[in-house]
Amino acid sequence: MSLETPAAPATSLPVLETEQDILTKAKRATSRRKRNTWLLRLALVVVWLGSWELTATYWIDPFFYSKPSRIWQRLVEWVTSGTDFGSLWYQLWVTVEEALVGFAIGAVAGVIFGVILGRSQYLADVLAPFIKAANAVPRIVLASLFVIWFGLGLASKVATVVVLVFFVVFFNAFTGAREVDRNLIDNARILGAGRMQVIKAIVLPSATSWILSSLHTAFGFALIGAVVGEYAGSKAGIGFLISNAQGTFDSAGIYAAMIIITVVALLAEWGIGNLENRLLRWRPSMSASSQTVI
Repeated sequence: MSLETPAAPATSLPVLETEQDILTKAKRATSRRKRNTWLLRLALVVVWLGSWELTATYWIDPFFYSKPSRIWQRLVEWVTSGTDFGSLWYQLWVTVEEALVGFAIGAVAGVIFGVILGRSQYLADVLAPFIKAANAVPRIVLASLFVIWFGLGLASKVATVVVLVFFVVFFNAFTGAREVDRNLIDNARILGAGRMQVIKAIVLPSATSWILSSLHTAFGFALIGAVVGEYAGSKAGIGFLISNAQGTFDSAGIYAAMIIITVVALLAEWGIGNLENRLLRWRPSMSASSQTVI
C-alpha cells in the first residue's frame, strides 16, 4: 500500500484587473445604459403616437382631438409656407424675445432681492406678508391687466414673464443666502471683511448652486409667461397662433404650437445645464449610483 499522497490539482491564480480595465468596463456599462435608456424612450414615444393615431382614426373624432399625422402636416406647412400671419420664424422670434428679456430682468431682480432679504432678517420679516400676497395673485389675471396697462406689444409680455420668473429665482436665492455657513461669515468678519465683501466672496458663491438650479424652472416659466401674455392679447407670437387656432377649431395648430414651444424649452434647458456644469466644476461629481435621470 502506497503512503504517497496524491498531488493537489494545479489551480490557476485569479487575474487581477488593472485600473484601466475597470475604467473601460465602467465606460462600457455607462454607454450601454444610456443607449438602452434612449431606446426605451423612443419605444414609448412610438407606442404613444401610434396608439393616438389609431385611436383618432377608428374611435374618436380627429376634429376635436387631432392626430399625429395632421399635427406633422401642420408643422411642415408652417415651416415651408409660413402661417396665416407671416413666417413661423418671426412668430417664434417674437415669443423668444419676450421670454429672454423678461427672463433676464426677472432673474437679476430675483437674485438681488433674494440675497438682500436672505441676509437681512429684519427686512425679511417686514416684507414677508407682501411677498407672499404678491406671489399668490393669479398670473393670468396679471397678464390681462398688463395688456390693458401696456398694450399689445412687447412690454405687456415682458411684464408677465418678469412676474413669473422673479418669484422662482427669488425664493431659491433667498434660501441659498440663508444656508451659507455662519462660521465662514464670522471668520471673514474677524479678518476685517465688510458687508459687501462678505456677499461677493462668500454669500453669492455659496448660493450659486441654488440660483442656477432655479434657472432651469425659471426659463420654462418665462416661455409660459410669454405665451400666456400673447394668448391674453397680442399681434404676433406662438401664443397668438394658439389663440387663433382655438378660435378656428384647429386642434392640430394648437398641438403644433405646443410642440414648438416644447422644443425651444428643451434647447434652453440643455444650454442652462451646460452653463451650470461650467460654473460649478468645483463641486465633487456625483457617483453613478446616486444620479437620477429626469
